[in-house]
Amino acid sequence: MPDVRLASPQGKWILLTTVLGSSMAMLDSTVVNVALPRIGRDLDADLAALQWTVNAYMLTLAGLILLGGSLGDRYGRRRVFVVGVVWFAVASLLCGIAPNAGVLIAARALQGVGGALLTPGSLALIQASFHPDDRARAVGLWSGFGGIGAAVGPFLGGWLVDGPGWRWVFLLNVPLALLCVPVAVRHVPESGDGGRHGRFDVLGAALGALSLALVTYALIEAQEGSILVPLTAVAGVAAGIAFVYVERRRPDPMMPLDIFSSRQFTAVNLVTLCVYAAFGGFFFLAALQLQVVVGYSALGAGTALLPTTALMLLFSARSGALADRIGPRIPLTAGPLLCAAGLLLMLRVGPDASYAVDVLPALLVLGLGMVTLVAPLTATVLASVDTARAGLASGINNAAARAAGLVAVAALPLLAGMGEEAYRSPGAFDEAFGRAMAICAGLLVLGAGVALATVRPLPPDCRKPECLHHGSITAPPLEGVRSKPRLSVESVEGDGLGGPGGEGRTGRLGR
Repeated sequence: MPDVRLASPQGKWILLTTVLGSSMAMLDSTVVNVALPRIGRDLDADLAALQWTVNAYMLTLAGLILLGGSLGDRYGRRRVFVVGVVWFAVASLLCGIAPNAGVLIAARALQGVGGALLTPGSLALIQASFHPDDRARAVGLWSGFGGIGAAVGPFLGGWLVDGPGWRWVFLLNVPLALLCVPVAVRHVPESGDGGRHGRFDVLGAALGALSLALVTYALIEAQEGSILVPLTAVAGVAAGIAFVYVERRRPDPMMPLDIFSSRQFTAVNLVTLCVYAAFGGFFFLAALQLQVVVGYSALGAGTALLPTTALMLLFSARSGALADRIGPRIPLTAGPLLCAAGLLLMLRVGPDASYAVDVLPALLVLGLGMVTLVAPLTATVLASVDTARAGLASGINNAAARAAGLVAVAALPLLAGMGEEAYRSPGAFDEAFGRAMAICAGLLVLGAGVALATVRPLPPDCRKPECLHHGSITAPPLEGVRSKPRLSVESVEGDGLGGPGGEGRTGRLGR
């Protein structure tokens, strides 16, 4: 049984390590969007290259995050976490010194691999190290500090871009890693699940990532009119079908398809796809709109976007408590509708937009909508499957959200009619941005409709989200496995994602 106490020096070092590690990945998910215009100008990159700068990272992260958690179980959670931090830092260094867009995109893909190793590992180390009586508080502190990191990210990114330059958005990860790794090696105990001997579903992970990559390529390059575009699209669909076939046939799949036999789980993941596709598209384009059309600096754009993450950080726990009382259907219906209203208000943000009159009201409505839906969405995912699979369900939901954002960033410029040089023309970009916001609002309305028609009340003793203070805008929080309070820890699925066989054990966390 883990016995590290939170108040002890070792407990504080463990918390510092996990916060540093998760903050590296979370910061990169938010600050890069602010740097895109300057990256495009310095590297002479077109819009497709900027899309790949965002999507290369999300592609490998979404495709490998389930496998990354299983590696921690097998080979040691601290070991895999440290490998992930080092990998992420080396890839960040390559991003920072990239001489052209091609190298930057390749390095971003490598960053995503590191993120897939360290992201589940940060929560895994908390769950596997702390005494049961302290674990809930440790998770709360971890999620709170992580939320602060997410809120600070756009501001920090803008300051770096306008100051020392966009390359420091990536280079900043190197000193963070140099601090994180020695602390982890010295103070964090090793843990794992040596009793697992199932094979890793490498083929499933490869097919899933390949399908996403091919579909993304086809969407981004569609305006070129090349024969490769339809061929790639067909190959992407074929890889997706092969992924489903492999997962259905394997005895130890990465993503057991029978988990979707729960109607509630399937419905909530459909809602997730709709809302996080809209969020991914919005935050990619909004940072460009504020700089290209409105004329903000990178720092101004980053600061302007702070209200959404700040609202989530401050009020997500209260939103979860409200959903406990009234059930998830109303929040999961009202939340996307509020977000849709916020995106429609963004249509007022043009060349002469006032922040107080035009930008801020839209972001406040969007932020309130996100606050309303994120915690109930996570709670509904956790409650829709058996306790032994709650961690796996959380991981699938998190990966689905990232994949939805990935596809949205690839598809929205095509659907909105953005040319490759649109971000260099304020007028052309402004027109396309309006069409994109209407599409995103439609996705959110669709998500609200799915929630209204399919989401059912939660059982009274259902699991509650552990990450109560959540500030990420790219995906719902990863959650550990928790059951009834005041029971001892029998075993902990530290990564919260399930192991090679896809079934996490029940982690009974005192709270």
